[in-house]
Amino acid sequence: RLGSRASPRSAEMAEADKQLEEVWQDREIKFDQPPQQLKLRRGEFQIDSINSVEDTKGNNGERGILIVTNLRLMWTSAKSSRTNLSIGFNSVSSINTRTVNSKIRGNSQALYVMTRFNSTRFEFIFTSLVKNSPRLFITVQAVFKSYETTKLYRDLKLRGAIIRDKELVMLPNEQVYEKINGIWNLSSDQGNLGTFIITNVRTVWFAVLAENFNVSIPYLQMKSINVRNSKFGQALVIETTASSGGYILGFRADPVEHLEEVYTQINNLWKIFSVTPIFGVEYTIDEKSGDAKENFVPRVEDDVTIMEGTDIEPCLLYQPDGEKEIDREPVYNAELGLAMERMREGTTLQTLWSIV
Repeated sequence: RLGSRASPRSAEMAEADKQLEEVWQDREIKFDQPPQQLKLRRGEFQIDSINSVEDTKGNNGERGILIVTNLRLMWTSAKSSRTNLSIGFNSVSSINTRTVNSKIRGNSQALYVMTRFNSTRFEFIFTSLVKNSPRLFITVQAVFKSYETTKLYRDLKLRGAIIRDKELVMLPNEQVYEKINGIWNLSSDQGNLGTFIITNVRTVWFAVLAENFNVSIPYLQMKSINVRNSKFGQALVIETTASSGGYILGFRADPVEHLEEVYTQINNLWKIFSVTPIFGVEYTIDEKSGDAKENFVPRVEDDVTIMEGTDIEPCLLYQPDGEKEIDREPVYNAELGLAMERMREGTTLQTLWSIV
């Protein structure tokens, strides 16, 4: 394997090494967050703002605004900015359309977004309240496709199809700054001789004798870069973030005098990238589909005091109702004195009334 797992470091060293603020926006799902959590981070940009969108699953009958960025979907209630969703594209498993029953529009086509976060599945349903407008479906599906096809900008990749005939398979808008031969990967006892390719979005190493033995390290996933002593002498050590596996990757330059030069080059590009990160997602709204900027409604914090209550947790409203295509069989309920659809395991009449 190319690298070993990182051991815990002191909080002080970790903070000193930190160049790029942690990216959670595309990797997490958040419910009813303070409005400042919905602010765009560095490198994130708004692609579209769609008014009159209903959160049919969790807030049926309530209008809201759906913001599509290069990292996530954000829905905010028109009544209260504290009723909101942030859905990172990395947590999305599929997007499709189905017919649903909306309290405002009745039976209509809706966008189904299936997700998985922290081993829990969530289902989100968004219905456009504007008749005959495909914009909701077209934009979200196209941006998600762009996100899925640009993972090399954001994810560490081991043994990928990234080198062809000793040359890097370039990403869109990627620029190569340096190609350095004589770089040893120190993952094995004897080391492997290879080449560094340093670009504006990542550092790539591949072995001379087997180009499929390689690693692509996006600057987004770098936690620290140092020059340290090792049993091989002075070595360049790149530590990656926990979300990318927490690897420690060691490299030695031949001649050794090149090591400081390599370190400076990568470190400087990492710092520049940290100021203006590139996530790789690109999508342009067709002018004919609507004026997104003109339709944008800014979110403002409500001038109210939020009282803690015993309401149901927001995340429970988005639990998928199984994968059934037909209704569950009816059973007699003694409490109601009526036949009703069999409830899911763990569900009671009390919890159903609480949701209503």
